[in-house]
Amino acid sequence: KKKTVSFSTMPNDRKINSTAACISFMLEGCELKKVRSNSRMYSRFFVLDADMRSVRWEPSKKDSEKAKIEIKSVKEVRVGKKTPILRSNGLSDQFPDECAFSIIYGDNYESLDLVASSADVVSAWVMGLRYLVSYGKHTPEAPGTGHPSLRTSWISSVFDLADLEKSGRIPVSRAVQLIKALNPGMKTSTIELKFKELQKASERPGAEVACDLFVEAYCELCTRPEIFFLLVQFSSNKEYLALKDLLMFLEVEQGMEGVTEEKCLEIVGKYEPSKEGREKGYLAIDGFTRYLLSADCSIFDPQHRKVCQDMAQPLSHYYISSAHSACLLEDNFWGRSDISGYISALGLGCRSIELVLWDGPEGEPVVYTSPSAASCVPFRAVVGLIDQHAFTASAYPLILCLVVRCSAPQQRLAAQCLRKTLGEKLYLEPPNPTASYLPSPEQLKGRILIKGKKLPPGCEDSEGEVSDEEEGWELARRLGQEDQEAPEGGGPRRVRLSRELSELVSLCQAVPFQDFESSRRGQRYWEMCSFSEVEAGRFANECPAELVSYNKRFLSRVYPSPMRIDASNMNPQDFWKCGCQMVAMNYQTPGLMMDLNAGWFRQNGACGYVLRPAIMREEVSYFSANAKDSLPGVPAQLLHLKVISGQNLPKPKGSGAKGEVVEPYVCAEIHGIPADCAEHRTKTALQSGDNPVFDESLEFQINLPELAVLRFVVLDDDYIGDEFIAQYTIPFECLQPGYRHVPLQSLAGEPLPHATLFVHVAITDRRGGGKGHRRGLAGRRGRRVREYTSTKATGIKAIDEVFRTATQPLREATDLRENVQNALVSFKELCGLTPAANMKQCILTVATWLLHSDSAPSVTLNLAEQYPPMEAQGPIPDLLRKVLTAYETMIQTSRTLIESADAVYGKLIQAQQAGMDFHKELHRIEAKEGLRGRKLQKALESFAWNITVLKGQADLLKHAKAEALDNLWQIHNAGQSCGIGRNGSASPEPSRLRAPLEPIPE
Repeated sequence: KKKTVSFSTMPNDRKINSTAACISFMLEGCELKKVRSNSRMYSRFFVLDADMRSVRWEPSKKDSEKAKIEIKSVKEVRVGKKTPILRSNGLSDQFPDECAFSIIYGDNYESLDLVASSADVVSAWVMGLRYLVSYGKHTPEAPGTGHPSLRTSWISSVFDLADLEKSGRIPVSRAVQLIKALNPGMKTSTIELKFKELQKASERPGAEVACDLFVEAYCELCTRPEIFFLLVQFSSNKEYLALKDLLMFLEVEQGMEGVTEEKCLEIVGKYEPSKEGREKGYLAIDGFTRYLLSADCSIFDPQHRKVCQDMAQPLSHYYISSAHSACLLEDNFWGRSDISGYISALGLGCRSIELVLWDGPEGEPVVYTSPSAASCVPFRAVVGLIDQHAFTASAYPLILCLVVRCSAPQQRLAAQCLRKTLGEKLYLEPPNPTASYLPSPEQLKGRILIKGKKLPPGCEDSEGEVSDEEEGWELARRLGQEDQEAPEGGGPRRVRLSRELSELVSLCQAVPFQDFESSRRGQRYWEMCSFSEVEAGRFANECPAELVSYNKRFLSRVYPSPMRIDASNMNPQDFWKCGCQMVAMNYQTPGLMMDLNAGWFRQNGACGYVLRPAIMREEVSYFSANAKDSLPGVPAQLLHLKVISGQNLPKPKGSGAKGEVVEPYVCAEIHGIPADCAEHRTKTALQSGDNPVFDESLEFQINLPELAVLRFVVLDDDYIGDEFIAQYTIPFECLQPGYRHVPLQSLAGEPLPHATLFVHVAITDRRGGGKGHRRGLAGRRGRRVREYTSTKATGIKAIDEVFRTATQPLREATDLRENVQNALVSFKELCGLTPAANMKQCILTVATWLLHSDSAPSVTLNLAEQYPPMEAQGPIPDLLRKVLTAYETMIQTSRTLIESADAVYGKLIQAQQAGMDFHKELHRIEAKEGLRGRKLQKALESFAWNITVLKGQADLLKHAKAEALDNLWQIHNAGQSCGIGRNGSASPEPSRLRAPLEPIPE
């Protein structure tokens, strides 16, 4: 019977946990589909010869001696659709990427393209073949023989320590606890079952286990095949990572800069469990697994764990973490007010808290939003708590939003309480009338601002009437405390306000919103408006550009609809995309919306302030919040996400009736501007236990990376209704590339111990997807027309003439960038790599081909030159010739870009600055030209579009030049480390030209 292999952890499935197991599987053979150049697939039985020198297949029309590939002729083993045949349109949709692999062999670099029934089978073949290729010049020992490995020696030493009686056996219960201590997330029942299985198989039942059985149980339970497969890819001896192997992994896969062997030795010392490994600088599978699971290897960029954004911008340029009813622990109607809600919100970095003041029964104001008078909290107690906890999680300003529903005498008591309790923390300085913007969070550090109504300038009495806000009246109706009817004629409701409370308001004076034009002409920078969710939603849909423009200068607060009596949350992204700074959330209600809010505010040291995207801050910029495609001047990016496996997934809450079986799948969601919102899911992992394998690749286009959030959701696939298992939400800007573990959280946002997803993250420019692989007549007939970004006519002759001077530089900038991008993609494809691969990987791949053959053609990199040519001596195979040609094209286009970029950049910036010179005179010029209504609006939009395009395209060109210089540095670096470089000595000149990059802190 032909056998297949599975990496599943189900007890009765076979498990691959070493190269020896891979080779054993290959010796037994299995059925694979062989793909021919005409795109047809044929099922064949593939097997490794007993002498492990050749791979054969049958049936075949060829002679049995020809239907084989010798291991020594193999140049490379590729995983996925990495050859022209597998990438062809005729096959691309017939099987998933992870089920394909190719063997590149022979002096002519031919490819044997194969498709397996599952990713597990691919992993076994690829792992085994790579091991045999590495030891092709020596006869590898038969699986299972030879000296004890580093790992076996370590596990045996652990057993010896636990063998207190020195009898060579330990009780099963102690063995179970020992394995659980070494692998904390594992269930006791899983370990006990494994010992029973092994005891039964070896016919050694009993209450004790010997060392060999303990080692076997540990290896089967604690080896994660996907991590072992990764180790084999980078290990020079296929059993552990030496320092150079680890350095290569960190640089090439994890994208770490400036890694040294000393740093690698530090990692080995910290994570390798065996003493021998630590002494010799070896990281074996257990140490490697520990490292990948550690905080040092987190998916969340450690630079974002502390405040890392510019905090000197005006307050209106930041999103501010805001709470609606922080004191509530349950829903709005039946909830009970509890003082701990404030501690929780402030501890999470919340920087804006709402306080609704009511008349208290004992002559002092109270805070409560529940219909039950018994559940109110004294205002004095709340202020004392705020004074104590205001700056424990963040040093940046706290805004208290006062909604006054109490009488003037109790308002005076509230004002006295605030002054006395908060003292110097209260910000009472009057706004500077000569300034145009609010002070920055940095200037307001440690201060508490009061947001509320203010008496009109002419009022000199101890109290006066002011217009009231709608917020809070819905609850007043429920409480039966609405003693004021709305005035006749439908005007704004009026309330009495005491002078003492009015004088506490400085930079956040609440004013009613009339319309955008009135705000533009008359609103002062220290005045702010509050919008109901419904009103803000209408503006976001009908006039998003005006709302974005309004929020550049003024603070706006959006509060939930009073109809949300269950304290559910609105989607904050709906208002963030329009620049609304304070979106008030019900912190007490977990779920998707709160996940987005909590994840979003993690990105700047969880300080409660996040700098808005530049395109939403600049005085003149074109930004449509409802854009359905890429934005002018903002480089769209592709997120390549591979969901590999899950670890220690808990059962869904309340799933006891379903028994033990959990069948999970992972949903990856992007939340951001409408053009970015997308969702992809993996297949369901059937009968997978707690550690499912998904092995599925997902891809997302991100048009505004600065506003995008990635959310992982793990669900249990059930025909009645999919049940929530876990989630994790992370801003796109905080993602680290490479192999990472995602620390899963509960619905309430609490960490789930040891529950993780193992993923691979890669981010490329949108054009990185490469050229479409078109075949047939249509493919030959149609060529992709290059799209150029252009300026738009404003209808004002003098201004249009300035922008017209940028037409040619805009085309040149696009050509320079796209020529390099296309050349890079072609070179990567010929190297058998994805667009997400970096230049170092490409050079190392070519070097691997050359070093894995006795009759290898002589190809070298001349590192003496700044743009190092790849030179061949003597005849070379066709594939290698194509690689060299693609490399030469890539080097030449990069050189043209590097040498021309500064001049083109200068022309673009010159045109942009000349356009900006018209900005202050724009309204005068429009009046002179007689532009009104729709024509005026169109002219203003076109002007903003042109300024944004010029600045954006200039920035893209600058970034492209920095990337091209970085690629040159990677070529020099890889050429020196892999042995195909010549004349290389010190670090090349481009390394000094690269944009400076800070080392990633521990």
